[in-house]
Amino acid sequence: MRHRRVAFFTDSFHEVNGVALTSREYVNFARRQGIPVFSVHAGPETRVTREGSITTFEFRRGPVRWNLEHDLAVDFMAWRHNAQLMAALREFGPELIHITGPGDAGILGAVAAWRCKVPLAASWHTNVHEYAGRRLIRTLGFLHAPGRRKAGKATEAATLEMTAKLYSYAKVIYAPNPELVQMLREKTRRPVHGMSRGIDTVLFDPAKRARGDEAFVIGYVGRLSTEKNVRMLAAIEEKLRRAGVGDYRFLIIGEGAERNWLRSTMKSAELPGVKRGEELARAFASMDVFVFPSFTDTFGNVVVEAMASGVPPIVASGGGPKFLFEHETEGLVAGDAEEFAAAILTLYRDRGRLAGMRQAARRAAEKRSWDAVFTAVHEGYDDVWAGSAGS
Repeated sequence: MRHRRVAFFTDSFHEVNGVALTSREYVNFARRQGIPVFSVHAGPETRVTREGSITTFEFRRGPVRWNLEHDLAVDFMAWRHNAQLMAALREFGPELIHITGPGDAGILGAVAAWRCKVPLAASWHTNVHEYAGRRLIRTLGFLHAPGRRKAGKATEAATLEMTAKLYSYAKVIYAPNPELVQMLREKTRRPVHGMSRGIDTVLFDPAKRARGDEAFVIGYVGRLSTEKNVRMLAAIEEKLRRAGVGDYRFLIIGEGAERNWLRSTMKSAELPGVKRGEELARAFASMDVFVFPSFTDTFGNVVVEAMASGVPPIVASGGGPKFLFEHETEGLVAGDAEEFAAAILTLYRDRGRLAGMRQAARRAAEKRSWDAVFTAVHEGYDDVWAGSAGS
């Protein structure tokens, strides 16, 4: 079987987030399968490398940038790499270009598809419109609340329209949850496929649990930023304390602008920064429950990592993570700090139910495979040439 030659432009690859993880796994899948892929993303230096079926074009971001996080940015002058990029891309000879977002690499990819006269595919990973709205509200702290909310809503709507316009140029679109599949179909009038995520069930394993105390550990892993709604963790803690819970400990793994606020506000919380690999796997397995209060996440890789580690998740009622498990069997869904605290208390007080949910969460995670995810993505590519994906 001949594989299509794909150029894959991603705005995040080396960073610690769900888009980067998915992008790395996509390239790993192509390498295992011998699929020719031209991988484009930011890196420490501008260079072209080749290894097996994978050609990698890394570009170094310059000083004229918008820093989204400590390790993530958008280079407003990324176009300076275009001549070198197009020369390497034409040598590779792509039959399709796939972008993962509206950032610097995504824009380069969309333009490259037009210049190479090949179809464009796009996967939606981040609700950038919600991020933009929430960050603006935080920035406009000097305004009265109604004014901040109005500005945030207007920014969110405008950003959504601009992003949807970019995605409407794609022949096929992928989205990580049913709500986004429907929204993108309506906004772009393009075919939209569901795109789940896989999990490494060897790395993330309940057997790696290692505990030196008897505290009930409430975990969180992810960026410590406004759009992740992490300040709710402090509100949850306060409600647990009022309920008389004393033998607990929050384990909050990640970096971001809210880390210092959490450290100074919460009474019993460990904030060790970013963890990776085996160290992260041991931390996950050592949690009792995993709390994820973000209403903006489209999927939530960390939720599946917790499940694979035998840790039942408690997630927000908004966003994509609630679609990852069966409510009340493999995890719980909560709407606000009161409901999050109540869900934690339920499992804290009923250790038999907690044990059963730990096993159910692990079984659900074992059904997920990166190979299955990306095989379905390539089947979507084939639809473009078969004509069933529309024009």
